[in-house]
Amino acid sequence: MNELRISATKNSPEVTLRPDGLIRIKGRSIHENMYDFFRPVEEWINEYIKVPADVTCIDMNLEYFNSASAKLIIQLFQKLARVQLKNKKYIVNWYYEEGDEDILERGEYFSSVLNIPFNFIRTA
Repeated sequence: MNELRISATKNSPEVTLRPDGLIRIKGRSIHENMYDFFRPVEEWINEYIKVPADVTCIDMNLEYFNSASAKLIIQLFQKLARVQLKNKKYIVNWYYEEGDEDILERGEYFSSVLNIPFNFIRTA
């Protein structure tokens, strides 16, 4: 399995997906067609969860995302949570800027709805 990297644009996040278990999404996610943008990400994750690393670490560092992105992000979390079924460790780090209560609350909501514990990490 190969690493997948997608460079950030002004409307879409930087994505890094590594077979060693690092999954990082960073930036803004307001692309007009998020389904097309996330299609290669979803395909990579579908392959990854077949034989995941011992520890999967998801770093979500989004400064803004729209409702279409939120729906896709929840779907990705749901898929990635399946690594626990293979007795593997699953860590979610949710980054938010100091004072950005909206992003923090969205992360708390995702954690609650998905019943997955998140590490909330405040950045300066």
